[in-house]
Amino acid sequence: MVPDAIEKEILIDAPVETVYRVITEPAQVSRWFSDTAELEPVPGGEGTLIFEDLATSQRAVVRLTVQAAEPPERFCFRWDYPDEEQPREGNSLLVEFTLTAEGAGTRLRVTESGFAALPGAAQEKYAAHDKGWDVHLSHLQGHVSGQS
Repeated sequence: MVPDAIEKEILIDAPVETVYRVITEPAQVSRWFSDTAELEPVPGGEGTLIFEDLATSQRAVVRLTVQAAEPPERFCFRWDYPDEEQPREGNSLLVEFTLTAEGAGTRLRVTESGFAALPGAAQEKYAAHDKGWDVHLSHLQGHVSGQS
C-alpha cells in the first residue's frame, strides 16, 4: 500500500516573509525548485513548472493550480493532473507549505498528499517525490542563505 503523504520540515535562517517570497515568486521558485516557473500565487491562480534533465534530455511540464495563499504563513497548490481535467482529490497531488517563525528563522513544513488515491504507478511517484523534496529543500536552504 502506498503512503498517502510525504512530510518534510526544515529550519531556514531567514524571516518568514523572505521564505514566503522564495516559495511563491516565479523568479525565486526557478532558482531552487524547477528550471522554469510561471505561476500566479493567488487562490485559483494557475501556473506551469518545467523540469529539465540535461543528462537524459527529458523535459517535464507540470501544471499547477493554487489552492491557498495566506502570506506569510501558508501556500498550497494542486499539481500533476491530466491536461484535460481540473485538479481535484484523486487526480492530483496537494502540496502545502506551512511557515512558522522560530527565533530569527523560519520552520518550513512541506506536506505533499494524495498519493494513495492516484491511479497507476503511485508507489514509484511517491518514492521519486520523497527523494526529490530532500534535494529541493536543500537547494531552498542554500538559496535563501545566499540571499541573507
